[in-house]
Amino acid sequence: MAESRDRGPGTRPTLDPSELAALADDVAAGDVVVLDATAQLGPPTPQRRYPLDSGAALWEAAHIPGSRHVDLVDALSDPGAGFHLSVAAAPRMGAALVAVGVRPGARVVCYDSGDGSWAARLWWILRGFDVPASVLDGGLAAWRAAGFDVVSGPAEPVADPSAPLVLPGTARGWATIDDVRTVVDGGPGTLVCALGEGQFAGVEPTRYPRPGHIPGSVNLPAHRVRDEAGRLADADLVRAVAEPVLGPPGPQPITLYCGMGVSAAGLALGLAGAGYTGLRIYDGSLEEWTADPERPLDTGGAS
Repeated sequence: MAESRDRGPGTRPTLDPSELAALADDVAAGDVVVLDATAQLGPPTPQRRYPLDSGAALWEAAHIPGSRHVDLVDALSDPGAGFHLSVAAAPRMGAALVAVGVRPGARVVCYDSGDGSWAARLWWILRGFDVPASVLDGGLAAWRAAGFDVVSGPAEPVADPSAPLVLPGTARGWATIDDVRTVVDGGPGTLVCALGEGQFAGVEPTRYPRPGHIPGSVNLPAHRVRDEAGRLADADLVRAVAEPVLGPPGPQPITLYCGMGVSAAGLALGLAGAGYTGLRIYDGSLEEWTADPERPLDTGGAS
């Protein structure tokens, strides 16, 4: 049975390709479930500001043997939330996970065919529902680079589970818009934008109705916790870039956001591995915040 390296402060919540390959028997037995969380977010158009679609076709074209695709866009989201990629309530989430083979006691290994942010969001969702999970460091690209095979075609049918997957009623690790307002109004904690410097400052194009960042935010781009190959940077390197912005690792309250809660999850993955334990993600992020023109935004450099 695989052991997650997300066991406490300073541990890495990831697996290397060789470690995943060694779990082939557990994958075959259903004790480890490998899930591809890839989604596709295209450039905005006049018809669709948020052209977000499932990555199932990409998974079917090339995937890790024994893996399945899980749909972050619809299956794991709340259709009534008013913004994309909202975390579904426990009954809907449990049913969606059972449908891709997650049974009680199973551990999930998350990956994607992008930069790792989709996998990180799945990991954060599962973590909040107390489902043991790890992320394949570097995703499909790292798996291929390590010389392991990929396959194509549809998934095998999921066997009927022996027991339903009962999840906690409320997922941990998420902030609401009211929580964010509290921080903006001077409440405890740090609000962190995980987007790049240009988008934070409001000088680069954005898909959102208005450019900039939520007032009082600091900026720590998610790409700074990964190396050029898309793998999670060493914990010491993550701390080196995070401490000037956030202070030393510990349980201090930190609320992360981005555009849709995806890059923020990639940042959370790196910070959790470096020992930051008071993390939460603003699920609605800028998609929700900018939807109301009365909600303020700031532009310019880091606060």
